[in-house]
Amino acid sequence: MNRHILVVLPHPDDEAFGLAGTLAKHIDHGVPVTYICLTLGEMGRNLGNPPIANRETLPEIRRQELLESCRIIGIQDVRMFGLHDKTIEFEDHDRLAARIREVIDEVKPSTIYTFYPGFSVHPDHDATGAVVIKAVQEMPEEERPAVHCLAFSRGCEEVLGPPQIVHDVSDYMKQKVGAIRAHRSQFLFNMDDEELVKKNFGTERFWIYRFV
Repeated sequence: MNRHILVVLPHPDDEAFGLAGTLAKHIDHGVPVTYICLTLGEMGRNLGNPPIANRETLPEIRRQELLESCRIIGIQDVRMFGLHDKTIEFEDHDRLAARIREVIDEVKPSTIYTFYPGFSVHPDHDATGAVVIKAVQEMPEEERPAVHCLAFSRGCEEVLGPPQIVHDVSDYMKQKVGAIRAHRSQFLFNMDDEELVKKNFGTERFWIYRFV
């Protein structure tokens, strides 16, 4: 039984596609969620269509989009670490792991969601996952929360095997689609075809990180 969920991701919008339905389901079942977002995604390539931002205004717009996405999902505890987008791999990982560990010690999660290092395409994704794994690995084994990871690099299943956890989130598509749409500066495609959206986004997959 989950007692608290901690999510650690690098960018606003990472929560929307990969696990918004899962988080909404946890919250619906009474499990509190804390979300650490490491950056404001200020290096995002999109500025809206038609443009709603420029390079100076994008960080604040993405901050507001993140808060709206979390409101729709039901996340009340959002922590923004304010690191620079596209630089997580160059951060002091000992220091960043210590900051994350402080939150772990505070909220005492039973499960952490993050990216699987090495299998998540973007350098910020991989670096975030690696820092989370470092923070948890340094804990006494009996105190470690489970770490459930997103992975979507090409061929990841050939290395990792099939995902151990597959959540049907079709009952939470309202929250998931709402969270995706909240990030309107970044996602410019049509989400009106409900059947296609359910087909593409109705399940969410996770790999359990195995500590050695």
